[in-house]
Amino acid sequence: MKFSDFQKLQSVYIEDICRNIFKANSQSIKIKKEGLAVKNLVNIYNATLKLSSEKGFSAMSLRDLCRETGLSMGALYSYFSTKEDLLNIIQEQGQQFIAGIMNQYINAVDSVEEKLRIAIRIHLYLSEIMPQWFIFFFMEARYMVKAEQKKAIASELATEQIFINILEMGNQQKIFSIDDVTMTASVMKPILQDWYLKRWKYTRRKISVDDYADFIIQFIEKTLRR
Repeated sequence: MKFSDFQKLQSVYIEDICRNIFKANSQSIKIKKEGLAVKNLVNIYNATLKLSSEKGFSAMSLRDLCRETGLSMGALYSYFSTKEDLLNIIQEQGQQFIAGIMNQYINAVDSVEEKLRIAIRIHLYLSEIMPQWFIFFFMEARYMVKAEQKKAIASELATEQIFINILEMGNQQKIFSIDDVTMTASVMKPILQDWYLKRWKYTRRKISVDDYADFIIQFIEKTLRR
């Protein structure tokens, strides 16, 4: 699979994430009309990601969000009670959405080698389609209060667990020879993150997401093989 194939097969819309947010939080969200609620949630989350990239989530105020969205303070409170609630919802639903798509593609192939390749590709391809979300997850965790940091760490570990499961399967089938599966998976994650955190470097070198995926797959497979 190449990035162009993924784009044709998988449409990633913020509306899908916001619809999941609405359904998961229907009891606390005061707006009950799904169409209106999802439309406003898209507006809120696009504005949040924009402001966070400009000044950081911790420095963003609800008044900033009102100005950016054109919504009143009362309208914002219809969707979340505090800024921390907003952060929690973005983290939780965004990570669930990403993990869901990754598992969908991983479960569609049989061999361990192909599962590992597809996991690497889909992670990179998703970060190419929704870079603001991936950067938000990475950058904002350090500024969260302790309770929210734990949730962010749990989400990070859940994505990492996808790679752990594949590596363990490879060890069991004697395809890979890995002494410490958890450490190996934890080292793989920063390699993938380098693509969207230092995108300028690869753009300058005219390296595409497919070039990067091909290299990383080859590099990791050579390291893991018996």
